[in-house]
Amino acid sequence: MDFKLTPEQEQFCDAVRGFAERHLREGALERAHAPGHPWDVSRLMARQGLLGITIAEKDGGQGGTLMDAVLAIETVAQACPRSADVVQAGNFGAIRVLAEYGTADQKRRYLKRLLSGEGVICVGMTEPEAGSAVTDLKTSATPDGEGYRVSGEKVFTTHAPYADVMLAYVRFGPGVGGIGSVLIERTAKGVKQGKPSRFLNGEEWVTTWFDNVYVPPENVVLKEGGFKRQIAGFNVERIGNTARSLALGRYCYEQARLWALERRQFGRALSEFQGLQWKFADMKIRLDAGQLLLYRAAVNADRGLPSAEETAIAKAYCNQAGFEICSEAMQVMGGMGYTEDTLVEWCFRKTRGWMIAGGSIEVLKNRIAESVFERTFSQRPPRADKA
Repeated sequence: MDFKLTPEQEQFCDAVRGFAERHLREGALERAHAPGHPWDVSRLMARQGLLGITIAEKDGGQGGTLMDAVLAIETVAQACPRSADVVQAGNFGAIRVLAEYGTADQKRRYLKRLLSGEGVICVGMTEPEAGSAVTDLKTSATPDGEGYRVSGEKVFTTHAPYADVMLAYVRFGPGVGGIGSVLIERTAKGVKQGKPSRFLNGEEWVTTWFDNVYVPPENVVLKEGGFKRQIAGFNVERIGNTARSLALGRYCYEQARLWALERRQFGRALSEFQGLQWKFADMKIRLDAGQLLLYRAAVNADRGLPSAEETAIAKAYCNQAGFEICSEAMQVMGGMGYTEDTLVEWCFRKTRGWMIAGGSIEVLKNRIAESVFERTFSQRPPRADKA
């Protein structure tokens, strides 16, 4: 078993690293704290071929693999952690669902703009009463002629304040089988957005309301019965989330390592204190273990064997490891690590969110337990007629 990257992957990483060093390292601190989406970076990445890495060439993408996209996230993040989000948005999540299940017309109308770096697509899943229990969503799609009228509410949607279009999960009928998805443009009649709120990491989100929004038939992506396919795409999105968690942990580890080599206290470099040496040993162990879990999930998904269990294990481990490594790096760097003069505190805040977003660690552990015991465990209370 070979754990090394292929020569082609090494060349790809070298090219991405060179691009990131030339265009992204300078201004990385300011970029992380700037509001809104870094459109300049998005357009640069489009020209570099870093958007649509995982999308087929016939659809305007690069025809690459999930592993290629993971490597791009890891490499970009070492120069500019904020820019890794742009790689994520252009390769995982809603854009992949659109490329995988969208019609030729939908791809023509939306993908070209997204892959050019001029637009962003977001996914509307979470609702006030449907977070981890996403199948409880209430946003309805009622037939109206050949199209549908959509009414409902979405919250905590990344990119919602500025995304061109939302891939909205809607209910065509009762039960899990009644859930599908439609494309709704932010400027469509009946779409309303609330006052921006801020996450701990500084990103803004807005509540989005659909007030009897008309969705033409050509904007329906998946009708009834499409939920399982959508969730399969969401499992793939978790790989991008996982990659960013670990990549930001690695960025902070490296910043702290350099600090420990240069900073002196009591007449000695910090690296000479055994207490800190053990911290770095623990961080390195977590980074190596997490990378193996991440690569296993990505490579097997590329081979046509996407495993919800492997993805859950990788995300649960890397989310926590990334956050804890950022925390330890901050501790090593002391007051400097806690200030906004470095990106360590920003990475700390950023990685904390991924322990919730994209499937909380607790929900992922439930999924892992189901694989352990080879059965499902409903989180709902027993029905009265079965009590």
